[in-house]
Amino acid sequence: METQAPTPSAVTNPSGVDGILPDRAALLARLRERMVAFAASRLAGAHAEDLAQEVLVLIHEKYGHLDRIEDLLPLSFQILRFKLAAHRRKAARRGEFDAVDVDAFPPASEDPDPAAVLERKELLAKLMGGISRMGERCRDLFRLKLQGRSFPEIQALLGAASLNTVYTWDHRCRKQLLESLGGHWAGPSERGTP
Repeated sequence: METQAPTPSAVTNPSGVDGILPDRAALLARLRERMVAFAASRLAGAHAEDLAQEVLVLIHEKYGHLDRIEDLLPLSFQILRFKLAAHRRKAARRGEFDAVDVDAFPPASEDPDPAAVLERKELLAKLMGGISRMGERCRDLFRLKLQGRSFPEIQALLGAASLNTVYTWDHRCRKQLLESLGGHWAGPSERGTP
């Protein structure tokens, strides 16, 4: 009486004959455990269960004819890798990776930043002080510009001979104002100096 050597599939899966499990539910339960562990190692645990369930549904619907673990295991993990990649793309598209907790970082309020308001007030006071120390023509030129007048309108109102004269006055007045402010328009925080 001759004994046959066990086949490789029977050795890897001793619960069945030729690698076929008698109970498909037990096979799918084993697959599910392995897929959840694999997905959980690469993704948050809550999504791992969902992805494993989606893979099992797909295997049941499209690959119902497969009943060997050797056929189902590589197939299920390939499908799971595709589903993981799709989940990552969807999360990136929705911005879920950069989501910020609202409690940790409350949304910005509509009110202006108090430091910016103070800095703006200080700059405005410096500008008004610098303009008040200027000559009458420069003060009139700045007043008309702040009213939204164009250079041809300013030429007519100030009685300048040509438009280039108004441009020259504007350049000289701005240069004089800049010198009275210390040589720069920006405040200390905008220049990058302490």
